[in-house]
Amino acid sequence: MNDIDTAEAQRILRRLLHPTTYGGLAQRCKNYSQTPTYLMSVIIAGTVALDNVKTPQDAQENLLGGSASYAALAASIFTPEVHLVGIIGHDFPQGHLDLLSSKGITLDGLERSTGASFTWSGEYHDDMNSRTTHNVAINVLEHWTPKLSTAGAAAKIAVLANMSPDNQMQTLEQCTGADFITADTMDLWISIANERLHDVLKKIDLLVINDGEAKEFAGTTNLVEAGRRLQAKGPRFVIVKRGEHGSFLFGENTEDFFACSAYPLDSVFDPTGAGDSFLGGLAGWLSANGKTKPTFEDLKTAVVHGSVTASYTCEAFSTHKLQTVTQADVAARLKQLKSYTDFVA
Repeated sequence: MNDIDTAEAQRILRRLLHPTTYGGLAQRCKNYSQTPTYLMSVIIAGTVALDNVKTPQDAQENLLGGSASYAALAASIFTPEVHLVGIIGHDFPQGHLDLLSSKGITLDGLERSTGASFTWSGEYHDDMNSRTTHNVAINVLEHWTPKLSTAGAAAKIAVLANMSPDNQMQTLEQCTGADFITADTMDLWISIANERLHDVLKKIDLLVINDGEAKEFAGTTNLVEAGRRLQAKGPRFVIVKRGEHGSFLFGENTEDFFACSAYPLDSVFDPTGAGDSFLGGLAGWLSANGKTKPTFEDLKTAVVHGSVTASYTCEAFSTHKLQTVTQADVAARLKQLKSYTDFVA
């Protein structure tokens, strides 16, 4: 028998013990004659970064950051089959890699370069809704070309987390097994890579974007109109993130509209990565439930799970809270959110 390295052994063990696998699924079935949910893998490509964050309460440096890091950790709450694609430098702490691996995230698409890691430094203001970016060091990202492993390329759900449209297209072209592709973006790419971003939109199923960027990209101040205009650019579904106010989901039909509330928090400690966690939680739920070709109703449920998952990210620096969250935690908070928003008409 061939030897299996420690990381691979841990991944296999996590898959066997994961709540969505085998025993976990059996417990969710009403009887053992039911067919368990079929697990599908997720590939998440994006940035893996070092963050230096200052808030009104505290400041910390060399935190685990990046769109792919948050999204992958969020997805791993729901499914053990998560492949991460990104690039890091020689200065990236081994402890951050160990954390990702300990959550069952496969790092076969994570490239290590001799350069310095992508680094973001920023400061949040008193209202926690606005922040100042003090420095962005692109470093190893400047000349990066994503490279997918065979297993990663075969993933049924592909997440193109926030990164350049060029990198998104390079990833997308290698996702030969994907049935459902979602992408996130930001104002920078809308400004400097608009044409390439339009190319990406023509090839994806779901666009996730925040409210300010949606208005800018669509050329309107009305969010509902913005969502529909963005759909006309290519994606079948659009989600507009509205921060503490929740999100809007737009489906293929005019009447397919869903407004999801955000989970209300007594205090927000660090909102960095909340949007990425939302996307990862959404994709992880789809994977765990075999929804590789989701309907509008499937996405409504996925959006709520993503929203609740993102709420945990805001409660501590970096991924410190997110990395401790379980499916039971999400389920409990989901139940609370339902009680907060349910009413009789």
